[in-house]
Amino acid sequence: MSFKSVNDILGVLEKQAKWQQQPFQQVCQFWAEVVGSTIAAQTQPLSLQRDVLRVATSSAAWAQNLTFSRQTLLLKLNQKLSTPIVDLRFSTAGWQRHPQKEKPRSTGLHSQHPSYLGDVNEDQGQVAAVNQDVNQVFDHWAKTRQRRSQNLPLCPQCQCPTPPGELQRWGVCGFCSVKQLPKNM
Repeated sequence: MSFKSVNDILGVLEKQAKWQQQPFQQVCQFWAEVVGSTIAAQTQPLSLQRDVLRVATSSAAWAQNLTFSRQTLLLKLNQKLSTPIVDLRFSTAGWQRHPQKEKPRSTGLHSQHPSYLGDVNEDQGQVAAVNQDVNQVFDHWAKTRQRRSQNLPLCPQCQCPTPPGELQRWGVCGFCSVKQLPKNM
């Protein structure tokens, strides 16, 4: 009986399929390197079935553009893989599982909007909508709207109470200003 060294045994085990890295794991490992950081930020490999790699994209535009360059990507990817891939399929399906981090929107302050009325304390007389019928909730809403609009100037066109900022900006309320827009827009 002969004894084999540990290195010989490990060498045999590495050659067996169950000890090798799976093809999809290899794809994920090399994906960003092959496609570049810009494309990698907009894509995510989803699965590898029957030698076809399915890739989720953040938008249909990305899916279409990458479909046009899939042969180039396929060549680059196959140079890195031990088992070649036959095709790449790009789709937005599956992207929701890999959402991008929300970027904060750079919007102006809400106090700069023409409809801003100032800080109104909504806690005063607010009725909880729980266990109340629709009429009570509507009455509360109507009273709140009336209280907010008591000292507002009227729109010259429709005579509705209008925030002063809207009148300064458009000369009429927001609804009347939209009605004045050209119909072909």
